[in-house]
Amino acid sequence: MRRNKPTGSDLKILFEDNHLLVINKPAGLLTQGDRTGDRSLVDYVADYLKIRYQKPGNAFVGLVHRIDRPVSGVVLLAKTSKALTRMNKAFAEGRVTKCYYALTNQAPAQESAVLVNWLKKDPVKNRTKVFHKETKGAKRAELRYSMKTSHGSKHMLEVYPLTGRPHQIRAQLGAIGCPIIGDVKYGYRGKPSHEIGLHARSLQFEHPVKRESLDVVAPLPNGSQWRPFQPI
Repeated sequence: MRRNKPTGSDLKILFEDNHLLVINKPAGLLTQGDRTGDRSLVDYVADYLKIRYQKPGNAFVGLVHRIDRPVSGVVLLAKTSKALTRMNKAFAEGRVTKCYYALTNQAPAQESAVLVNWLKKDPVKNRTKVFHKETKGAKRAELRYSMKTSHGSKHMLEVYPLTGRPHQIRAQLGAIGCPIIGDVKYGYRGKPSHEIGLHARSLQFEHPVKRESLDVVAPLPNGSQWRPFQPI
């Protein structure tokens, strides 16, 4: 399976100042290193910072949150420990608004809804199981979605996860019969891909130092599955 192999100079930077760095991550690239040993976004950001600012030692890279390998879009990193601590707290307290665009071949029964489930991650299979009622060992998950637009048999949903559970959007949409395009792990019937139809579109939050409101938006990927929806 093909993997994206960017270099530091290939990073798509959406925002940068002395405290934060926001990247539009390509699908297929790990956010953080794992047992595969493949280079990750964090590795490339460290290279970028070291070269860009001529740092003699290792550059500080604070990963505030993650998105799955086959998902593209906004990833926020901190350049200082103070910014990392404050942004971790903002995420934990629900003071960050996350918006995703999801592509499905099946339109949901309701054009908009709030989904509440209980999710349990299987670390061996790297898959999240969905329960429709409170279940021992499972964590409550909530998201809000609405139909944004359709093109032929493809439907774009705008999704706001209100909790941050592993594979949450993928698992919850799959559970209502609307698996994300390419996401065979959660019910898509077709050829598996390193790039699924899920894009972290934007993050809204207060700057951890300047206290200004920020709304960082990532353009849609150039892949064929997204082309009918350009230039949204």
